[in-house]
Amino acid sequence: MAFFSRSLIRNLIRNTISSSSKPFSSSSSYHLNGGSSYMRGAVFWEPNKPLTIEDFHMPRPKVGEILLKTKACGVCHSDLHVMKGELPFASPCVVGHEITGEVVEHGPLTDSRIIQRFPLGAHVVGAFIMPCGSCFFCTKGQDDLCEAFFAYNRAKGTLYDGETRLFLRSNGNPVFMYSMGGLAEYCVVPAHALSIIPDSLPYSESAILGCAVFTAYGAMAHAAEVHLGDSIAVIGIGGVGSSCLQLARAFGASDIIAVDVQDEKLQKAKLFGATHTVNALKEDAVEKIREITGGMGVDIAVEALGNPKTFLQCTQSVRDGGKAVMIGLAKSGAIGEVDINRLVRRQIKVIGSYGARARQDLPKLVKLAETGLFNLHSAISRKYKFEEAGQAYQDLNQGSIIGRAVVEIM
Repeated sequence: MAFFSRSLIRNLIRNTISSSSKPFSSSSSYHLNGGSSYMRGAVFWEPNKPLTIEDFHMPRPKVGEILLKTKACGVCHSDLHVMKGELPFASPCVVGHEITGEVVEHGPLTDSRIIQRFPLGAHVVGAFIMPCGSCFFCTKGQDDLCEAFFAYNRAKGTLYDGETRLFLRSNGNPVFMYSMGGLAEYCVVPAHALSIIPDSLPYSESAILGCAVFTAYGAMAHAAEVHLGDSIAVIGIGGVGSSCLQLARAFGASDIIAVDVQDEKLQKAKLFGATHTVNALKEDAVEKIREITGGMGVDIAVEALGNPKTFLQCTQSVRDGGKAVMIGLAKSGAIGEVDINRLVRRQIKVIGSYGARARQDLPKLVKLAETGLFNLHSAISRKYKFEEAGQAYQDLNQGSIIGRAVVEIM
């Protein structure tokens, strides 16, 4: 099986990325003038209550923002954590943060360069971390630590003027936004969180670029800094974990070990690039990883589940001097244990990674998918209609979704 070094991938992207920035034109471009004044969105009201489809006033973008006709939205565990009350978030809110869509309106006074980059009718994908572009971290290129995103969106459920863009049609009451509130027929997204996708990439499959692949890329490229020949273990083979496997293969990792408790997920992991699989219910995952690696442990272990037990497994699975990368969100207040003496004496590195950097990385992910280095089609296992969004999260909660599911809103 062919693999590619990070430098080769960077060169490929550098040589071809210019095509992604060319103006997009479409005879089917949609204009709001004369169109509907209302839309539908899936609302989370309180923990462990079903989503309901509600009518909203058409959201309006402000300066630096873009209104999209949403085409597809991925089904992610982060939304599920909110819906189960495991992660605190403002409610009622529209969940969904892994989207593709078509540009239909620019906010007033938006920079002309943004309008040229994202013309009406352009096909785009949105990153769930929506950088403001001007805070301390954004000016240093660390979009994944954007102060405005965490202070306003994650803390308050708003965009960066402190206001939501979602208001119920029935009574005008505000509804908060988890990222852009993507489980809706339209959504408002800060322009810095968007990237053009070419016609060759379908809306539904491309939606996962904005979270599952985006999160995995941040972990593999920035936190783990995967190099050719590294050995890697990925613990938890859901949408993000399976994306980590594909990227490990693309970066040229040697041993790629998939760890899960479902044989069906482990079987599919082999399609994503796993060279070995471990069922943690049937054997000791740490011992098996060490056996596979000649007793040393892996160069990099990635925890993609968000569980104290698998956190410990991750730190125990790496070799001396290795990196344990944590990307799975846990229940609020969850604590992970680590052997302090081993951490100190054997130079174990424990690194948290929430996502990638939208402005720098999202166009790269589009190019990886466009060139086939990342297989979007194999990553999607189920598709739901918009009206079935609630069922999609029930299925995710029951563990019956292998890989990633997508809600089609087109």
